[in-house]
Amino acid sequence: MSQKIDQDHARYKKIVKGKIKENLRKYISSGDLIGKKGNDKVSIPIFNIDIPRFKYSRKDSGGVGQGNGDVGDEIGKDPQKGGTEDGKAGDQPGSHALEVEFSLEELARIMAEELELPNIKPKGKKTVRTRKNKYSDIRKTGPESLRHFKRTFREALKRSIVSGNYNKERPLIIPIKEDRRYRSWKEDIVPQTNAVIIYIMDVSGSMGEEQKQMVRIESFWIDTWLRNQYEGIESRYIIHDTKAREVEQDTFYRTAESGGTMISSAYKECSRLIRMEYPLSNWNIYVFQFSDGDNWSKDDTEKCYKFLDEDILGKVNLFGYGQVKSPYGSGQFYHDLEDRFVETDNLILSKIPDRDSIMDSIKDFLGKGK
Repeated sequence: MSQKIDQDHARYKKIVKGKIKENLRKYISSGDLIGKKGNDKVSIPIFNIDIPRFKYSRKDSGGVGQGNGDVGDEIGKDPQKGGTEDGKAGDQPGSHALEVEFSLEELARIMAEELELPNIKPKGKKTVRTRKNKYSDIRKTGPESLRHFKRTFREALKRSIVSGNYNKERPLIIPIKEDRRYRSWKEDIVPQTNAVIIYIMDVSGSMGEEQKQMVRIESFWIDTWLRNQYEGIESRYIIHDTKAREVEQDTFYRTAESGGTMISSAYKECSRLIRMEYPLSNWNIYVFQFSDGDNWSKDDTEKCYKFLDEDILGKVNLFGYGQVKSPYGSGQFYHDLEDRFVETDNLILSKIPDRDSIMDSIKDFLGKGK
């Protein structure tokens, strides 16, 4: 019975997963999942999953082929159930979405399958050692919740055979206290790969609320995938107009737009963070910058080139520049980077004209497995 339930549950999960993949672009672009996050799980509204069930009618109430009617009459139609055909309120409930809970790890895998994202290959020696407890040992004492049934049965069988009590015609095995075996944890020292994600966002006057929301959605899914790839990960946040500063995550997404734009100020702060806190011997480093492509001057763009050349690109696994479309931004910085860093493998550029393009941008950034 338990095996049948497990099979049914697995089949149900497969159906739900298919529905999520079918509507993944809509889920991602809406941003609804971010607000439903809690304890590393999100609730996803799923429509149109029909669960088969028997429905019994009252005895002698008629059925298909019974009662009054003419050829061609529609069967089972009762306009008074739910809403009526003329739009008036009915007396029955309508269909509702089913909230299905998924872990962020499961969603990351679904997104990776849909976008065909490769697993990330950490750079060189960027690992540290960490302690990890695993239930891989067996002991003779322990709580009943950790009893190992196969090992217990095996001990009881061995005892029965050795004592001469085993009857192959009637193979009844009854474990006693001395036969019981329990799972127990063992501490292992395992390599753990560390990574840091540095997010940079332009909060100048040309970046509106919609542009910041697009950044928030894309950052959430980038973060979700990278956390699925690394054991230990940190996130840092830098905002800038003409000046840059490091902020907390909430401030990063909620800062009101104002002022002009000097992108080099953000690169300077990013360079300082990497140099002071993330030695290359211990960290995989990712930088994702989001802007509408406006910069103050060509002189400041030249400063950006220098920071990228000398302080950033040689130290990071990936530098992703995402340019959101703004009615006030020129978009020129994308072309500046495109022209200047033609053959730079770890600098990836992506245009994000609207929410529907967020999934494509994620594939641009993560599709090479950097």
